[in-house]
Amino acid sequence: MNSSEIENGIRHIYFNDKYLAKVIDISEPCNINLKKNYFNAVLRAIIGQQLSPSVARIINLRFLEFFNKKPLPELILAADNSDLRSLGLSWSKIKYIKDFSLKLINKEISLKGISGKSDEDIIQMLTAVKGIGEWTVHMLLVFTLGRVNVLPVGDFALRKAAKNIYGLRKIPDEKKLRQLSQKFNWTPYNSIASWYLWKSLEL
Repeated sequence: MNSSEIENGIRHIYFNDKYLAKVIDISEPCNINLKKNYFNAVLRAIIGQQLSPSVARIINLRFLEFFNKKPLPELILAADNSDLRSLGLSWSKIKYIKDFSLKLINKEISLKGISGKSDEDIIQMLTAVKGIGEWTVHMLLVFTLGRVNVLPVGDFALRKAAKNIYGLRKIPDEKKLRQLSQKFNWTPYNSIASWYLWKSLEL
């Protein structure tokens, strides 16, 4: 996702969705700072599941410091579960990051060349890991790989924002969110529409 793609996406959303246009008017421009360490990005996404951004950030910092800012699959597998638990990780997340590490070591999955894979192939590959669902992969696609047309339908904050912006009676389910995307013609910039939906919760 480069600056021209973002500019085109903002313009597209602005002229197709009068509701999000109001958010764009009062918000800073869409700014997604991409991450280049794919392994750390997946770990961060697993650690952040079902946590507030602030809590997730604290636990991720503890996790990185525990491994001297260089977590590796071999080190994670060798780490004592109780030590990892003391960082704030749940037992289930410890199981997930170890399964992810083991699958990398055994070459059941590979992050090499992931930037050249399609969204669908990445989702299929990574959801084979215990504890990684579509939401986790969607976060990776948007914030690490910079894919412009991802709609994280499983994200509660996104659906809550949609309820507020479009004056819905209840928080929309995944089907309704896809219908909103189609109605307001977010494609091929669903990621940018999503960014402004998230941003609206801070305004």
